[in-house]
Parts: sequence; C-alpha cells; structure tokens
Amino acid sequence: MVHGTVDGIRDAVAGLRDARRTVALVPTMGALHDGHLALVRRARAIADAVVVSIFVNPLQFGAGEDLDRYPRTLDADVAALAREGVELVFAPSAAEMYPEGAVETSVVAGHVGSLYEGASRPGHFDGMLTVVAKLFHIVQPDTAVFGQKDAQQVFLVRRMVADLNAPLAIEVVPTVREADGLALSSRNRYLDADGRRAALALSESLAAAEAAAGEGLDEVLAEAAAAFGDHEAIELDYLVVVDPATFLPVDEEATGEATVLVAARVGGTRLIDNAGIVLG
Repeated sequence: MVHGTVDGIRDAVAGLRDARRTVALVPTMGALHDGHLALVRRARAIADAVVVSIFVNPLQFGAGEDLDRYPRTLDADVAALAREGVELVFAPSAAEMYPEGAVETSVVAGHVGSLYEGASRPGHFDGMLTVVAKLFHIVQPDTAVFGQKDAQQVFLVRRMVADLNAPLAIEVVPTVREADGLALSSRNRYLDADGRRAALALSESLAAAEAAAGEGLDEVLAEAAAAFGDHEAIELDYLVVVDPATFLPVDEEATGEATVLVAARVGGTRLIDNAGIVLG
C-alpha cells in the first residue's frame, strides 16, 4: 500500500490502469485531519482508486518557516487512510523527489503567485506548483482533489493545468470546519487554549464580511477587520477581497461573486482562511 519511490508508485498505478480503473490523486503534506479525509472521501466517490501523496515539500518553505517542526505522523496517517479504503500511499523522501538537491527546472506561479500568501511567503507557490506538477507526472491521475481552504493554491493549480494542457480534472472540496467555525489545519495542533480562542477571529471576520456584503466593498473590509479587535494574541497579516475569476483585488464598485481571503498569526503559528461572498 505504501510506496516510497517513484518507480514503486508508478508500477502500482500501472496495475490499476491495466485493470481499467480510474485514479484520483489527493496531494497532502501529511498530519492528516478530517479536512484531508473529506478530500479522500470525495476522491473515492469520483474515481475507482485513490492515491494519497504524503510529502512535506521543502521547496514551498521559506527561510524561518516551520519546515523542521511541521508535524510528521506517517504511521497514524497511513492507518487513517487504510480505514478510508485508500489503495495506495506515496510517501517519498526529499532525496527521492529531488535526487540532485536544488532543482534547476521549476514552475513559476506568475503575478498572482506573488500576491497575498506569495507576498508573505516569497517563492512558496513556485515550490508548491513544482511539486504538484511532479506528482501529476508521476501518478498521472484522471482527477486531483484539493481543498477550498487553500483558495489561492487551488486557483494557481487550476491555472497551471489549463496553461500547460495537463490531461486531468481538478476537483475542489469545501473547507471543513470545527463546530465553532475554525477551519481545520495541520497547524492548529500548534495552538494552545488561548491561541485556539484567538484563532476564531479568522472565521468571525469572514462571517462579518458575508453579513456586510450587501453594503459594498468598504463595509465588507471594515467589518471583517473589526473582528480582529475582539481577540488578543492574534496579528492580522492580510485581508483582501478578490475576483474568483482572476484572483486580483476587486474595486470599490464591484458587485457579484467575490472571495474574501484572510491570514493571521497566532504566536508563531500562521493560519489562513477564505469565504465566498456576493457583493451588492
């Protein structure tokens, strides 16, 4: 079930192809939670077989980020995936994915990749797209499944697939949340009790934005930002409303569908969230 080499997972997927089974890929960095498992369940619903990759990709971590302390729980992850009926897990080492060390060829995320998360984490999306492209070439799935919580990532992956004519579909699963609204994230495990309460500012800001959507952009931003004033120990990184078709900021006269993006830090933990709204 678990393969750590490119040749191993390719041979295993070839067996699925020989049996004329469709394949869905769920790319992850491990430390799986119910949000990841929702992606797996969707993958099982739309394909005959599911491949889950577990790889903490060093290319998408910048200097001073949490690469070394990012949670790695492979045994627990594999057990959870077995319970979900996942056929294959691809869990390579960094040396397997990047045998020459630093890569000479990479995917560049372009202008949108330099905004929002890209501005806070320079190079992050280049690294993400490079590893996703590698996974697509290695597994050659019919469909890849991603979560809406990483909205900018989803936009950039879809654009890469379109720009490069990659022969697969992208399926997006809505954000999975705790009962109190906090979006599930592998980084939530870093939060202590006070941090956990402070982190609710992200989902509260999105709810405030949605409530104010009929009043226009300025009111949306004002109400969403005000939610952070109700919590200590959280620092707003960015709050922006974008056009989902271009992922560029909307102007003051915009109406119709839009996406609110928010990121903040709770101590040393960086969290992101987003929600769709309809500007009036």
